Amino acid sequence: MLQQAIADYDIPVPDYAVGDVGTTIYEPTRNWQHVSDWEREISRGWHPYHHGDLVDFLSDLAMLTIQEPEKQSQFKLSYYTDPEVDDTSLREEVLWRLSGKGVRVSVIFSIDEKAKKGLVDILPENATKLEAIRFIQQKHRFLDRQMVFGGDSGNDLTVLTSGIQSVLVRNASENVRRNAVEIMTRKELQDSLYLARGQFMGMNGNYSAGLLEGIIHFIPAAIEWLTHES
Repeated sequence: MLQQAIADYDIPVPDYAVGDVGTTIYEPTRNWQHVSDWEREISRGWHPYHHGDLVDFLSDLAMLTIQEPEKQSQFKLSYYTDPEVDDTSLREEVLWRLSGKGVRVSVIFSIDEKAKKGLVDILPENATKLEAIRFIQQKHRFLDRQMVFGGDSGNDLTVLTSGIQSVLVRNASENVRRNAVEIMTRKELQDSLYLARGQFMGMNGNYSAGLLEGIIHFIPAAIEWLTHES
């Protein structure tokens, strides 16, 4: 999808692309190859088991319906669930079952509002989007103040609430917005999270418009990038 979007909309090719809720990092300079160092790093979380073993361990959990094969990956086990499910209880049940097998995982809950489905992604414990970003950050030794993250869904919460300068775009669901604000208030890190409002340069604050708005909030000098006439 990313490669097609780059071709269709003339998007600059990134240095890295993080996919599969943080479990894969791609380098376009190597023909979109996986970063093998990252996969070795996260593989320990499921050892000695594999994707299929975890499916078996959770097979009788009625709240979960496994997603299509094309939505699975080596280190991401994905399910559908009721969007109104008690996600805290569901997460605790999954963690309890898998920890009993010695498997360390992160359980990420989000909602596909268009399809009206809850989404549950089960990842190795150290394989969230936040850990993937930290991996790239450490590799290139850049600082938190040099980063701005943008997100809109539950699987972005680990980064949105990490203290990294982050933007929650205006089209994010109210549930994600409420959770992010509550967590950041509790951590006293409110200044690290910007809630896009719209009206910046006449834009609505949704999607990339919200991200641009947030970038200018955190890095005011970047306004020159948008207003400079070549």
